[in-house]
Amino acid sequence: MKTHKATRRIVVIDDDKVFCRAVADYFTNETTEVLAAHTGEDGLVICSQHKVDVVLLDQKLPDVEGVSICPSILNHHDQTKIIFITAYPSFDNAVEAIKMGAYDYLSKPFELEELKLAVERALRTLELERIEQLQSYKDDKESEEAVLVSGNGEFAGILQLVDVAASVDAPVLITGETGTGKSVVARAIHYKGLSHKKVFICLNCAALPENLIEAELFGCEKGAFTGAVTARKGIFELAEGGTLFLDEIGAMPLHLQSKLLGVLEDKQIRRIGGESVKSVDVRIIAATNCDLENAVAKRTFREDLFYRLSVIRIHIPPLRDRREDIPELCRYFIHTMAHGRHVNLPDSEVARLMKYEWPGNVRELKNILERSFILHKGPELRPSAFLNGALKTSSFSSSGGNGNSSLVEVERKHIRHVLNTCSGNYTQTARVLGISLSTLKRKVKRYGVESAGVKVND
Repeated sequence: MKTHKATRRIVVIDDDKVFCRAVADYFTNETTEVLAAHTGEDGLVICSQHKVDVVLLDQKLPDVEGVSICPSILNHHDQTKIIFITAYPSFDNAVEAIKMGAYDYLSKPFELEELKLAVERALRTLELERIEQLQSYKDDKESEEAVLVSGNGEFAGILQLVDVAASVDAPVLITGETGTGKSVVARAIHYKGLSHKKVFICLNCAALPENLIEAELFGCEKGAFTGAVTARKGIFELAEGGTLFLDEIGAMPLHLQSKLLGVLEDKQIRRIGGESVKSVDVRIIAATNCDLENAVAKRTFREDLFYRLSVIRIHIPPLRDRREDIPELCRYFIHTMAHGRHVNLPDSEVARLMKYEWPGNVRELKNILERSFILHKGPELRPSAFLNGALKTSSFSSSGGNGNSSLVEVERKHIRHVLNTCSGNYTQTARVLGISLSTLKRKVKRYGVESAGVKVND
């Protein structure tokens, strides 16, 4: 028989054994455990040994006044919700219980249904507090990771643009090759801005099927389409007051580009299948590794949306064009990976890294350093050891590149070369190139790499 581990725990501290049994019978189920104690001392022992969600605490116990042990209960678990129970209700008792840390107050006699409502309210509050704490932790971690690292070169100008973008709420368009750090720049703008305490939501427009993007963005009403069994908020509603980062905006279908433009202009959305419009206040940051000007010329991207998104334009150059940032980036990544471990990156290693072309940009540099950090157990890191084979700078020439090739042609040939080196394995190729699996598949399709005779495996 399958057993379920209890995920919630209620402790009853009351000298009335009949009441304790009744509570245990009423609340115990596959996810809820009920423990009982008949003295304050025994109750504190239970609270010290278990993580407790709710305590039902009687006022009159054989050894102590219930209110006096509230602080001790909370010392063990400060989020525990104490429901104070008394047969002698009074305003002073209620105030005293709340002062000592009780969450709620019930007067005897009461129905079990009334107790159930109080417990459910306490558990719901506890759940909301945990969600808030997790979100706060996530925001803190993302804020820590939204660090823009630069030497004294071209990237310094980008830092100034980030500060300008953070001071206003105008749309921002971030362009640059895959792996240059567009999402980090977007997060930096958000966490430096006025809405840094609000939510930051990222949607990769290339990662969702076309028929799902609209529902993700705008939400849907129940029965709007097959599978819409309930009404659901879209990302615009979920991001209210915060920032919505639309990555790979160039992959957004044309008919949705029109709707996005309408949202930017009117600050309103309409759910799929809905009749009413809803006002939204969301900061839009978009990013792409595509040439949107060329897409506009080919009429695959709306010109009016392009200019609406480009109120502030930030272009991130590839790492090979800002090699002066590599030493500082290495120091930053190694510091974040070290966790107390003492390691050193020799100057000779930095020199080798600065000579490399970095087709995967900053993401590839981070992956190479992380790989070296994991596999090299000594005090010195040797990331250049992982620049062999498919990762050598010469891989461009070995894959057929030359000084007259366009950047697109160089990238196409390099992807084909690495695919061949990795025996057509997508996952390994994406790891070597320092790009995501979905990005690799998209580039393979775009460049027709499969037609070049490469046998591809997932």
